[in-house]
Order: sequence, then C-alpha cells, then structure tokens
Amino acid sequence: MGTLQIRLHISLASLAMFLLKAWRATAFGVYGYHNFTKPGFAEHAKKFESEEMEARIEGKNRIVTGANSGLGYATAEGLASRGANVYMICRNKERGEAALSSIKSTMGNPNVNLEVWDLSSVNEIKSFASRFSSKDLPLHVLVGTFAMTELMLPLLEKVAPDAQVITVSSAGMYTSPLTIDLEYSDANFEGVEQYARNRRVQVALTEKWAEVHNERGFGFCSMHAGWAEMPSVAKSLPGFSKSLSGKLRTKQEGADTIIWLALQPKDKLVSGAFYFDRALAPKHLYVCSYW
Repeated sequence: MGTLQIRLHISLASLAMFLLKAWRATAFGVYGYHNFTKPGFAEHAKKFESEEMEARIEGKNRIVTGANSGLGYATAEGLASRGANVYMICRNKERGEAALSSIKSTMGNPNVNLEVWDLSSVNEIKSFASRFSSKDLPLHVLVGTFAMTELMLPLLEKVAPDAQVITVSSAGMYTSPLTIDLEYSDANFEGVEQYARNRRVQVALTEKWAEVHNERGFGFCSMHAGWAEMPSVAKSLPGFSKSLSGKLRTKQEGADTIIWLALQPKDKLVSGAFYFDRALAPKHLYVCSYW
C-alpha cells in the first residue's frame, strides 16, 4: 500500500508539472502573438518618440558582438549610421568582412572596425580585451557577454555615467524559471529549454551586475527583441518560423530597442531592468492575467 501511495504521489506531481508547463507555454504563445510579432511592434511604435533616436554619437566607442548577421548586424548598422566608432565582433572572417564592407558603404562611416575571434573561447575574449585595453580608449557601450563584460568594466567606468552594458536576452526566457542546473543534468536534454534557461540567467545576471557595481556609476540593462525573422530562428525552430511567416519582425525592428538603449542617458534608464520595445518590461509573465 505504501509503495502504491508513493507511485501515485509521483504520478500526480509529474502530471501537475506537465500541466503547468503546458499552461505556461500556451499563455506565452498567446501573449507573444499579440506583442512580440511585427503587428505588435507596429502597435507599440505608436508610442515611440522619434527624437529619442536622433542623437549623434561621433567619437563614442561601441562594441557589438555577433555583428555579421541578425540583431548584431542591425545594431552595428544602426550605431554606425549615427556616427559611432563601432567594433564588430565576428567569428567568421569571410562573413564578418562582408558585413563590414556593407555597413561602411551603406552608412558612409569609415570608423567601423572588424575583430575576428570566437566568443565561446575565454582565451580569445581575454586576448581581445587586452588588445582593446592597450589602445587606452574609453568604452561607452558594450553589447556583449559575461566574460567580455567582466573584463571591460574598468574601461566602462572611465566614462561613467556615459556608459552602458546591454545584454540581449530573448522572449524565450519567459518560458523558464531561474535554475541552478545550468549544465542541464537531466538525461533527456532539450535544446530549446536549455536556451530559455540561459536567457533567463542573463536577465538575472544583469540585475546582479547592477546591484554589485552600483558605485561604478554606469548602467546595466537587458532586453529582448520580440520574435524576429533571422537565419538562426529558421534553423533552430523551423516549425515556429514557418507558422509565423509574414508575422515575424525584421532584424531592424528587433534591434530597435538595443539601439534605443545605447542612445539614452543613464538617468532615463533603470539599471538592472529588462526592456522591450523601448519600455520597461516585466521579467515574469503572470499567465492568469492574459486570459
């Protein structure tokens, strides 16, 4: 009888977990369809202030990772169009050079630079950080990763409060709670779930950075771009990409908030906060409120 009760308890707990995940996924899908798509951007854009994107940033140094395609490319392009000195971090030399050439010719900004190295290599990150630091240049905005941010803190502090770290997360983080199981010890590995976990951690990390480095005088923000049409999405989520064909945002619409954050003065932003479509966004979706 005791064994039966234990099995029944486990079965009910598993069922409850399954139903909770299904409920969360459904609520996320409905909310996302109305807010994260191209029509959602068009609706939110009605409240945008055009003058907030008109700043000229000549002489300001911006580092953008993953800049040869997708959101990274659109961000580098948008910052270059406003006169920034842009440092594009790309892993693939051929694609990086093509992106560099395109941005320079299109935007007419000669101060766009290409750095080719692998962001997944801590040694290569350290090497770049050392080279950049030796230039004795101030760093105003970093759109980057954990190791890069940690190594660049002294350069960002030099120009505080005119400095900002922007972490690009994903709307997918809404589907996952914060977990300490960062290496996914479950035997049944699920790539999409692990992606969501990592993106959730990015948001929590940004909040922690803002708390720990508050006295340095500059800000940390995270954001998500909504559902944008990119090669990575089509490759990793072909069914999702196909079902929302024509509804996904362009990479420029997805990168809009990254560029907006990079242009705003520190006193207009909340350090540690999460942003979407140029506004503060909740870090959790309370599913019952969307029905």
